[in-house]
Amino acid sequence: MTVIVLEPNESSNAENETAVDGELDVPRRNAFGHDFRDFEKESMRNAIVQECYRKNHIYQTCEFANKKKEEYGKLNKAEMSIWECCELLKDYVDESDPDLDEPQIDHLLQTAEAIRRHHPHEHWLHLTALIHDLGKVLLHPAFGEEPQWCAVVFQGKSGLSEPSIQHQGRNLLGEHWT
Repeated sequence: MTVIVLEPNESSNAENETAVDGELDVPRRNAFGHDFRDFEKESMRNAIVQECYRKNHIYQTCEFANKKKEEYGKLNKAEMSIWECCELLKDYVDESDPDLDEPQIDHLLQTAEAIRRHHPHEHWLHLTALIHDLGKVLLHPAFGEEPQWCAVVFQGKSGLSEPSIQHQGRNLLGEHWT
């Protein structure tokens, strides 16, 4: 597999503001000048994202999450290395992220490389970036072939902040959000 890293648009970097998230500076725009997590932009991609979160809010109840915790907590689905697990994600594109349209394994590698480049001495962070979405293996037949909405973090009703897509989805659900 070849991972291609395109050269950033120099003018977009000059205008890129950062937000402080804990002790890390988090860019508001990527190297190509696009906003991260733009859930408002009308596009086919955002329609897929909205539908994923709509289903997540309807079907991923506390009861459902506890049932899955019980099922997957047994750790009896498969045994493999971290890399073998990453390779399982080559056929999946994350339906919950408006910034992604490449296979999940590419996202994992690009994220780990970007973190390594910006934080070269934070080895724990490089690994965290590589494995941050490995829960998506639930989509693979070896792990139950769960729907994408199932592999999105369950925040419960009280964990939703105003700017999140989850909060926007709550407004779409009406009577389902009780």
